[in-house]
Amino acid sequence: MTNYLEGEARNIRECIPDGITVPDNSDLLFLIYAVLKRAKGDAVTNSDVHDAWAAWMTFTQGDHPALVPYEELAASTQQEDEPFGAAIRAAAGRD
Repeated sequence: MTNYLEGEARNIRECIPDGITVPDNSDLLFLIYAVLKRAKGDAVTNSDVHDAWAAWMTFTQGDHPALVPYEELAASTQQEDEPFGAAIRAAAGRD
């Protein structure tokens, strides 16, 4: 049996474009994305996505060079958040 957040997380995963690599062991990350979807819907930003990823990365790994505010990331690194933000917005549009 899945709960509502797990269902939201599954919907977001289904909206990830083909060819985008999803991190291993990312169930918790997608639960955080589900909370973002419920809180912000299609207004979620890539900065929000990065903050969610940073929380997950802090919990799972503890250290990573991209654990800085979104605005301090190189543009190429910022772009890595776009497919996930787009997936959250697309899942919000399904409601």
